[in-house]
Amino acid sequence: MHILVVGGCGYVGAVLVPALLERGHDVSVFDIMWFGDRLPPHPRLRVQAGDIRATDSVPMAGVDAVVHLANIANDPCSDLDPRLSWEVNVLATMGLAEAAIRHGVKQFIYASSGSVYGVKEELDVTEDLPLVPITDYNKTKMISERVLLSYQEGLALQIVRPATICGYSPRMRLDLSVNMLTMQALTKKRITVHGGGQIRPNIHIKDMVGVYLFFLEQGRRLRGIYNAGFENLSIMEIARRVARHVPAEIAVSEGNDPRSYRQNSDKLIGAGFAPRYDVEAGIRDVVAAYEAGLITDTDDCYNLRVMRKLG
Repeated sequence: MHILVVGGCGYVGAVLVPALLERGHDVSVFDIMWFGDRLPPHPRLRVQAGDIRATDSVPMAGVDAVVHLANIANDPCSDLDPRLSWEVNVLATMGLAEAAIRHGVKQFIYASSGSVYGVKEELDVTEDLPLVPITDYNKTKMISERVLLSYQEGLALQIVRPATICGYSPRMRLDLSVNMLTMQALTKKRITVHGGGQIRPNIHIKDMVGVYLFFLEQGRRLRGIYNAGFENLSIMEIARRVARHVPAEIAVSEGNDPRSYRQNSDKLIGAGFAPRYDVEAGIRDVVAAYEAGLITDTDDCYNLRVMRKLG
């Protein structure tokens, strides 16, 4: 297959693209490169820099499947420029779907977000519950889903709602809860927990990549919306697990993020996907990468810091 990964130089893309190449696929990557390009050269890999708002520049010709990972990610980055977030996350996504249909693309996989659920009291947050987004970022993801669903007659569409991802990537992110708390323990011997009682679903980056590979293998047989999160843990429990691997003091401060929910991914598991990794593996990955000198606590590992520098 010829697979286009939009946003393929990012945190997940930097792990997904090599996995696709290992499986013999031809891969095109389209990315704005705000966070660099850490993909190793490969004869079946083509990397193109560009802005997805310029839809005509996205290389759709001859593509069998699109994996759309590009977005203005997380609440703080969206708050920097809400208009940019709506343009990139919603309008550009619509343009990509239309371009995919024009070029006869057979399959479109979209990375939404589990944060679209907002604050939920239900013990199991399933795909059929109403969405109550509470930030601009959450809202752009919800609207993007609805836009894409309007094109599902012309595409084999899979919408994935990932939990918070953890683990090592060549394009490392240290602004994600497990990774961030682990790096605090490694560099400061002190973990700062804001609130702590909030429940968050988690997924290891290797399982996240596995989900996309699974849907690509399924092709047109599976369609619709799927949660992807396999461990629902409080922020405090994550901190405690980190401290078991890296001895550190845990300090608690008042939290300002009310999001709390337990993601249920039985639909994805029932479709045949089997997770293989957990939060403990993510913590071990970050520790091992840090000790090997593969990651350092620098600004380029934080989306918000990079975007502020870019202005």
